[in-house]
Amino acid sequence: MSKVKPIGPIPAGYVGRDGELAVSGVKARALVADHGSPLFVYSQKHLSSRIKTLRDAMPAQLHIHFAMKANPYAPVLSHMVGLVDGIDIASGGELTMAIKAGAAAKKISFAGPGKRDDELLAAIQAGVTINIESPTECDRALAIGAKEGLQPRLAVRVNPDFDLKGSGMKMGGGAKQFGMDVELVAENVHKIVAAGAHWRGFHIFAGSQALKADAIIETQAQTIALAARLAEEIGASPEHVNLGGGFGIPYFPGDTSVDVAEIGEALKSQLSVLPEILENTQFALELGRYLVGEAGVYLTTIIDRKESQGETFLVVDGGLHHQLAASGNFGTVIRRNYPAAIATQYDKRADEVVSIVGCLCTPLDLLSDRAEMPTAQVGDIVVIFCAGAYGASASPANFLGQGPAKEILLS
Repeated sequence: MSKVKPIGPIPAGYVGRDGELAVSGVKARALVADHGSPLFVYSQKHLSSRIKTLRDAMPAQLHIHFAMKANPYAPVLSHMVGLVDGIDIASGGELTMAIKAGAAAKKISFAGPGKRDDELLAAIQAGVTINIESPTECDRALAIGAKEGLQPRLAVRVNPDFDLKGSGMKMGGGAKQFGMDVELVAENVHKIVAAGAHWRGFHIFAGSQALKADAIIETQAQTIALAARLAEEIGASPEHVNLGGGFGIPYFPGDTSVDVAEIGEALKSQLSVLPEILENTQFALELGRYLVGEAGVYLTTIIDRKESQGETFLVVDGGLHHQLAASGNFGTVIRRNYPAAIATQYDKRADEVVSIVGCLCTPLDLLSDRAEMPTAQVGDIVVIFCAGAYGASASPANFLGQGPAKEILLS
């Protein structure tokens, strides 16, 4: 018998009803019967609760931004627009979606290392803040603004000389495609101001998917200190500083939730003793997966049960084309099991070891590897948790002509 591999922790708030997983009070079978399979289900209640928890923990003056790349599904985005203080985008397409969802242009910021001229033009015309990633991009934005007779709203994205320890993806420290190296920042801010553009401040993002509060606290302190140092070098106070995010969620065995209360207390202390040059600066956190990741599940139906060389495989009608991250093919070095369960046997004890595989003809299509599950048959429904971020929009839906899964938002 192959070695059993544990699954990640199921997020809080998911309960059974009559032996089935229920999302916002609706059972898994009913959801699939009404909307089809495979299916992404997001909970509006969970989204609102997460924002409240965060606001309760953080300093009152701190703005909360949603990085919409985590989940751009229109109903989710519209709901989030009403809950947060800003929307962070990473493409012209996201700009269109954010405005359609009701986001005010002045509450949108645009980051990304490869903005095309047509995207810069659209952003300048709309009046969103563009986080400039390089001297060349700065020149292009200023030239477009001058040609159009418009005043661009520009912040400088800084490649910090530190990273977020323990982060899943390091966005700063060392050579990076993101942002300007520290020694280039002052010169380019002076260029922005001299051109008559509106300099908004700094965007400093050191890393993402961190679960250790002390690492996030240290990085936030370094970020504030760096913003002060740069402001002194420039000789002007930034009106806005985006501190980045980095708050992770538990995906894998042994992961635990990040302590936002501890982070909030530390940030309150840091913002209460700011250097004079930052006393009137507005600070913001930019978060994606932390806000939406645990608010979504992926439901997929078992279409075959088969044995091979003493191992059991549950073949489902979904797969990596909808849940690339859960298959281990979205940035993880060592594949580990996401939180998963048999949604239609939710109250049963695990009594067998199975691998849950998708319907694609590739061995990469593995949603759960040799995990302990209650016995399931054809027609039972598998649930993959933590599907609210980097799921549907971050997966190759058209691989092998499969097409996208349906998405729904429940109240």
